This record gives sequence, structure tokens and C-alpha cells, in this order.
Amino acid sequence: MPRMNTLEARGLALRENLAAVKVRIGLAAEAAGRRAGALPALVVVTKFHPAADVVLLRGLGVGDVGENRDQEAAAKAAEVADASLRWHFIGQLQSNKAKSVVRYAHSVHSVDRAALVTALGRAMATQQDLDDRPDLACYIQVDLSQAAPRSAGGGTAVFGTAGQGEAMGEQDARGGAAPSDVLRLAALVAGTPGLSLAGVMAVAPLGADPVPAFELLSRISAAVVREHPGATGISAGMSHDLEAAIAAGATHLRVGSDILGPRPAVR
Repeated sequence: MPRMNTLEARGLALRENLAAVKVRIGLAAEAAGRRAGALPALVVVTKFHPAADVVLLRGLGVGDVGENRDQEAAAKAAEVADASLRWHFIGQLQSNKAKSVVRYAHSVHSVDRAALVTALGRAMATQQDLDDRPDLACYIQVDLSQAAPRSAGGGTAVFGTAGQGEAMGEQDARGGAAPSDVLRLAALVAGTPGLSLAGVMAVAPLGADPVPAFELLSRISAAVVREHPGATGISAGMSHDLEAAIAAGATHLRVGSDILGPRPAVR
């Protein structure tokens, strides 16, 4: 039997890893009582891995990939040049990178401040004049590290900020807007031409149980949906905590290492 070359071996490894993650997703969704047709979308996070891996993943049926650095994402998108592939920007985004990101991104999962909404709106106005691209899907990133729900009056959920969530690891901030700012930002996104409010996104606090964090994110999502019925997206869950995210209603999972393996050595 002929030996596989490096590219063939890599493709086989990705196929096996992808299949294993899909099994985990299916089992977690079944445990959560979700219908087979309601499985969360899988965004394969390809940061630090070469464009060749993206091409291999595309051949395996992957339609959504995630990146967290604009310079790397823009280069890969240009190299892969597949119009049917959806690029999700998932990292912290500087406002001055907005013009670059809207050239290739289907969505931004890390909208966390008004200045970024303004920058993305301006960039989209220019880009849509050039190529009439669809509106940019935007997820409000929520900082869950210093927030916890509390009830008010008749049980309506409101969301506190610093000092409310010490048990969730307030020293482990992972970026995002304070929960109390989410509805304001959601309204700003929804009212900005060229942007589409997709929902909310969060990273569970580092080193903490992800379950209460994702349960809080689900409640915040419900508050957003009450005001913006179409913004049902919940982007949550990575390689180590996707089961907890699925149980809390995640619609998009961002999985990298369990599919692509360890990050390549930086040379």
C-alpha cells in the first residue's frame, strides 16, 4: 500500500478530528433535548494554521471558519478565494481595522463598544457602494467575568456589573461589553445601515465552571430577542466547553484545537 504524502495525512487527520467533534455535538444536543435539525453551526477556528488547512476543511464540507487577527484572516481569505466560504471574525477588533474586515468577513462576533459599531457602519457603507455585499452580521460580545444576574421586582432579569460576579472569576476578563450595556449596543447595531444584529457572543471565564456563565448568556440573549426578535444567535462554546454551551442554547460553536490540533510552532 503506497504511503500517504504530508497533505494526504493532514487531510485524514482533519477528517477524523472533525468527525469526532461532530459526534460530541450530536451527543450534547441529544442530551439537551435539541432536535436533530437544530444542531448548532460549527465555526472551525483556523488561527495560526495555514490557508492549506482551510482548503482541506472546505473539501470536508466545512462552510464556516473563524479568525481572530485581521492581518492573518485577510491574507488567508485572499489565498483561499472561495466566495462560498463564510469567514467569522472572532477576536478583539480595533476600529481602524474595520475597513479591512468588511472586505472578507461574513460576521464579526466581537462587537463590544459603540465606537466599533460606528466604524463598522462607515466601512460597510463604503464597501457596499463598491460591491453591494450583504449586511455584516454582528454579535454583541458580552463580558461574563464580572457579571451575574439578579432579579428585580416581579422577577424580570436585569444584569449587574462589577462586584456582582466574584464567583465567576472577575480576574479572568475575556473581553466584551458589560451585560448592562448589551441592550444599548444591540439597538445601535440594529439601527446602523449595513449591519445586521445576529445575537450575542461570549467566552466563558478562564478557569471557572462555564455552566453559570453560559446560563447567564442565555438570559441576556432572551432579553435581546425580546427587543430584536431576529437576533437569536448565541455564539458560545469552544473545544473544552462546547457541551455546556449547547446545553445553554448555543447556535454557533467556535472550535479550533480539537479539529486542527496544537498551534504550529512560530518561526
